[in-house]
Amino acid sequence: MTTALITGASAGLGAAFARRLAADGLDLVLVARDRGRLESIANELRATHGVRIEVLPADLTVPWARARVERRLTATVEPIDLLVNNAGVEADDELPAAPMTDLQAEIDLNVTAVLRLTRAALPGMLARDRGSVINVASFAGYLPARGSAYGASKAWVLSFTDTVAASVAGTGVRAIALCAGRLRTARHAQVGPPGSPLWIEPADAVDVCLRDLSRGRRLSTPGWLYRLLVGTLEAPRRSLRLLARLAGRGREQQPPTPRPVDPAAAADPEQTMRLAA
Repeated sequence: MTTALITGASAGLGAAFARRLAADGLDLVLVARDRGRLESIANELRATHGVRIEVLPADLTVPWARARVERRLTATVEPIDLLVNNAGVEADDELPAAPMTDLQAEIDLNVTAVLRLTRAALPGMLARDRGSVINVASFAGYLPARGSAYGASKAWVLSFTDTVAASVAGTGVRAIALCAGRLRTARHAQVGPPGSPLWIEPADAVDVCLRDLSRGRRLSTPGWLYRLLVGTLEAPRRSLRLLARLAGRGREQQPPTPRPVDPAAAADPEQTMRLAA
């Protein structure tokens, strides 16, 4: 049975991932700070889908709590086959006024946790030659949002996931970034007119992401408007990827550089052969 670990699973997009994956028959490890909300969704999914669900409360901005999740990702019993790095936060104040503690928490959750959990999951996935990592980014990662570190953190997620996908290419492991736009979560339920292309239902975002993952894509962008915008912004990056692949092939085709032989050993043919070997 495949097991997925989802961070930020108690609400919003994380809960939508949990509901969809449980409906698909996956066992789940749910991670978030609020044990009560995790238990509530876990009980709902156990009753509805009969899957095994493990609740793992953890504040991923705290090193020792994050380490608990890392240990679960490295476990060889009931190993994790799908990691969904969904947990994220945006500081309320603009950069000049935001408390440094809030900004640091933003980086700890949006960047450090994604890095460390991905790094914890990959060795086991590669050893089993199967597994997937979904890192939730944001359209904000393409925008120089005024006075905010959030967009910068999500730009890092986009770039990091692209690097991971390139690193595991040719194996049974995949990595994809979900470039979500504005999600109509409970917090934004009444914001924006119905049917607006700016607002995406979390369940729809999950469906698109899992479909793109199954197709081997590195980036998933739900919503036609966001796909259009991201497609335009991604065009230069696709060209750079092509150049990087061509440069890599060129290096592979170059003959090896001969190793220098010590002239002092030239009088001893056997020594010369040993040095040149």
